[in-house]
Amino acid sequence: MVASSSGALVTALMMTPMDVVKVRLQQQVKPLGNECGFIQLCTSCADPLTKMPCEWYSHPGRFNGTVDAFVKIARQEGVRSLWSGLSPTIVHSIPTTVFYFSLYDTMLASSRRRFGDSFYLPMFVGAAARGAAVTIVSPLEMVRTKMQSEKLSFFQLRDAVRTTVKHDGFGALWRGWAPTIMRDLPFSALYWTGYEYLKKRALQYLDRKETTFGISAMCGALSGTFAAAVTTPFDVVKTHRQITLGQVSCSDAEGIPRNGQQRLKSQSTYTVIKEIGASPHGYKALFTGLVPRIAKVAPACAVMIGSYEFFKLFFARRNSKKLSE
Repeated sequence: MVASSSGALVTALMMTPMDVVKVRLQQQVKPLGNECGFIQLCTSCADPLTKMPCEWYSHPGRFNGTVDAFVKIARQEGVRSLWSGLSPTIVHSIPTTVFYFSLYDTMLASSRRRFGDSFYLPMFVGAAARGAAVTIVSPLEMVRTKMQSEKLSFFQLRDAVRTTVKHDGFGALWRGWAPTIMRDLPFSALYWTGYEYLKKRALQYLDRKETTFGISAMCGALSGTFAAAVTTPFDVVKTHRQITLGQVSCSDAEGIPRNGQQRLKSQSTYTVIKEIGASPHGYKALFTGLVPRIAKVAPACAVMIGSYEFFKLFFARRNSKKLSE
């Protein structure tokens, strides 16, 4: 628990700015639908009885790359905006990481006792553990993504959540779950398979029985980089789905009677991919934010797995020493 939670905390503090930049880059290629501007900022949308037309708010300035996004966000919104969503990140990442890593280790050890040391075990075990973790924390992930997509106060975020639940029900808080699963399951499968393979080869090459922080960090970074690159399209789709938190259709916002209102259509993953492909950016937009995603994932994987393996060995040796005394 200490091993995984310490790595999660360090990763959240260090890598959140990269996550913010990635979300902003992905947000600006989102095709516009018939949804209203962000509900928590629109005075006419806030009052269901008003007949005023829905107000449209301009989107943040265009970003021309990772560095440009860093500079513009810091200059226009303040440096603190680069850590937007840090609170929900910490709240959900620490228990999620503890659950995820503990479940992975337990399932892997159990599977190896039953099936032997198969090359494919980490792939299936990693995907299963990640699927369980993603489902549990999906609402918090949606809140975090929304906070990172624009500068919001606590009250604006609260209103956005209330509006979404009011119009679409509690199930809407799991919006983006499908593309998250499509992103995280193959990511975990590729990551753990690559990590276990690289670690095994590294230990054989160095003639060691136990890993070190450096070995684990290097294997984690390499495996994480490859997995992140392959799964970026689903990360883009997830962002597009989750930043709709707090949005309703403009017809709803302009005073149509309650019994005639229609929910903001929750688009499928396939529909979002088609819309992105039909946009002026084309299908290459599915890899928007690739650089900041890798810049975040590679060191995050290195820190997480390095810290986890280090503390796991540390406490194992400590417990073994106590038992032998």
